[in-house]
Amino acid sequence: AIRFIRESRAAQLLKGILVFLIITQLSDWFDLNVLNFFLTNALQVGLLALVIVFQPELRRALEQMGRTKLGDIFFKNSEENVEMEKSVIEICEAATTLSRLKMGALIVIERSTKVGDVILTGNLVEAKISAELLVNIFYPNTPLHDGAVIIRDNKIKAAGCLLPLSHNNDLSSELGTRHRAAIGMSENSDAIVIVVSEETGKISIAKRGALTRNFTGETLKRALEKSLLKLEEKSQKNNKGKENTNV
Repeated sequence: AIRFIRESRAAQLLKGILVFLIITQLSDWFDLNVLNFFLTNALQVGLLALVIVFQPELRRALEQMGRTKLGDIFFKNSEENVEMEKSVIEICEAATTLSRLKMGALIVIERSTKVGDVILTGNLVEAKISAELLVNIFYPNTPLHDGAVIIRDNKIKAAGCLLPLSHNNDLSSELGTRHRAAIGMSENSDAIVIVVSEETGKISIAKRGALTRNFTGETLKRALEKSLLKLEEKSQKNNKGKENTNV
């Protein structure tokens, strides 16, 4: 319900309704009888008015409910997982290429915590994720290669973004600005940040304020799938594995 309200004009309309209710209550407290009479009667037909005003949103919400399975109310849609798997493959391919060429990179995968303030520091891209595009963005001396790429909803949302640096004094002195920015981003959100070192070509992941280093393309793929794919699908795969073993 919150997501439905947030992603439509319902948020603005609800603010107006809230103001209306506050004025109605104030008119009752201050004995403004005439004003209270009109507002109270208006509330009686308010439900019908809401249905008319929200008709497009309600229709869209009901259609979405009709297409949604019961399990999808609690878990991500399986189609989203398919798209995420494709995104992971493209990201890992790009990271492997960047590592081999020793091209520095910062890739932020947004999760529950929205990072809109960080997106505003860069340039909107709104492009489908592809390994070629990611490598091209981080190619040296291009306008966007110094910043971070933000991935939202399986799309490259923005590039050239500035990330907050970590203020953790216990970090190794050998970590450069790129790695400190990755850790800082993971400290301020639940995002997963992939770092490719420009000096060594090593691939690292920053998550929850911790940095894990020395990933290969394959181990990076496994780590991203573990963090990004829904638990239900993983448990089904595990159960199938157990069944095959028993057979």
